[in-house]
Amino acid sequence: MTATCRRIECLSPAKLNLFLHITGRQANGYHTLQTVFQLLDWGDDMVFEPVDTPGVRLVNPVVGVAHEDNLIIRAANALAAPEQGVNISINKRIPQGGGMGGGSSNAASTLLALNHLWDLNYSRDELADIGASLGADVPIFVRGQSAWAEGIGDIITPMNLPKRWFVILRPNCHVSTAKIFSTVQLTRDSSPITMSAFFSGSIRNDLQVAVEAAYPEVGKALNLLNKFSPAMMTGSGGCVFAAVDDETSARHIAAATEGQFDTFVACGVNASPPVITHQY
Repeated sequence: MTATCRRIECLSPAKLNLFLHITGRQANGYHTLQTVFQLLDWGDDMVFEPVDTPGVRLVNPVVGVAHEDNLIIRAANALAAPEQGVNISINKRIPQGGGMGGGSSNAASTLLALNHLWDLNYSRDELADIGASLGADVPIFVRGQSAWAEGIGDIITPMNLPKRWFVILRPNCHVSTAKIFSTVQLTRDSSPITMSAFFSGSIRNDLQVAVEAAYPEVGKALNLLNKFSPAMMTGSGGCVFAAVDDETSARHIAAATEGQFDTFVACGVNASPPVITHQY
């Protein structure tokens, strides 16, 4: 039985990789990298409602994702509270296979919300450790701060990034991360850079060439966005983005590209908003 009757609503934020350099490959197959995770004020809306019947139920399953493979379900089960019950709803906006961290963000939001809803009292560090067992990017969203990341993505340094607006295009393709990381076209020997080099613009996405070769739609989106502002792919793709200084410029570019690709406008944030709890 649930101890209290509460409803938790939260934004499960998307992220952009402002650059992504692959610096090596370990013997176990994991790639070492450098990147900056920029959190956005835009993403999926999630609602968590306690129920008296034990178990985790996803009210509206994510299309194309098996129940047992869904990171929301896996995150809830990882908290090991079999006597608890919850219904979880999600309004999905973050594109699947887009490199914007939707699954990882949903998992992190689930850990944070249920820790509160079920009064489990895990610390943020403990939740980040649980999240790491679900996916390399989950701890970033658990900690809820834009950050510099190194190693296999596990060495995280919070960053305060300048406020920027982003125009994001979604090509009509679902990029397979495993396929891209295994391609022979992928370079794995980028020299590590400093944070100052990042701010000076000495950056790129090392996965972009391989993704463009395998998914031509990504190249088309980059070519279009580059007409307005320098564009880059985020993560392992396929979404691409351009940064501008103000919302008006972002909306102008979005209007000019609308109809050719799904287009989103979002503002970068340094910290995720807290979960919202409604008593009833």
